Amino acid sequence: MLLARRVDRLATVAAELERAGGRALALACDVTRTGDLERAVAQAREALGRLDVVVANAGFGVVGPLERLTLDDYRRQFETNVFGVLRTIYATLDDLKRSRGRLVIIGSVSGHVATPGSSPYAMSKFSVRALADALGHELAPSGVSVTLISPGFVESEIRQVDNRGTLRDAPPPSQAPAWLVMGTPRAARHIVRAIARRRREVVITGHGKLAVFLQRHVPWLVAWGVRRFGVKSRSEPARDGAR
Repeated sequence: MLLARRVDRLATVAAELERAGGRALALACDVTRTGDLERAVAQAREALGRLDVVVANAGFGVVGPLERLTLDDYRRQFETNVFGVLRTIYATLDDLKRSRGRLVIIGSVSGHVATPGSSPYAMSKFSVRALADALGHELAPSGVSVTLISPGFVESEIRQVDNRGTLRDAPPPSQAPAWLVMGTPRAARHIVRAIARRRREVVITGHGKLAVFLQRHVPWLVAWGVRRFGVKSRSEPARDGAR
């Protein structure tokens, strides 16, 4: 079952899966709308049978300094990145308990290390990390594993999405050198392996693992590095046609 707002993209992925011998159902869904997930899960259950793995992946990043952001910006961030994850879990939890399945929550290295200009996004990812930790304990007696995926710099469209969740034509210049960015297929292989092994958490990318390690053991060094080298979050993409 593939869920997203852009059905055309889903249809392409579904066709690839079916050509490879799998079964796929592509459905339009917005995790910020009450009822969308419940309807989609009911359709998937009818068409495909039981659910064994659920991946709560919907998310985007609100960026910018605090003084330029509003409470609505923070609410919008949490509506997708936190409450969207909760809606996904509530809609699928009974199915996962029946199958003793796997719940996967997509976090971020930003859920361990926050940088200037990323407070809404970092707050949301710190929140889902706490959620994954708590649910890992709560759901263990039911046989449901919880895996938190914390990517570093991975190839994606997130830099093209503005603070209102709208996809723009062109992203701002990347602040990460190309050699640090992991390709999507490679990251997907790491994620699939972690899910199969029912890992508690996996950090994707070597630099991400290093950042998390340093934050856990020498947080003062991370704080010094962020301030000394002026580390900042990515910029918000401009509106199409704007400069």
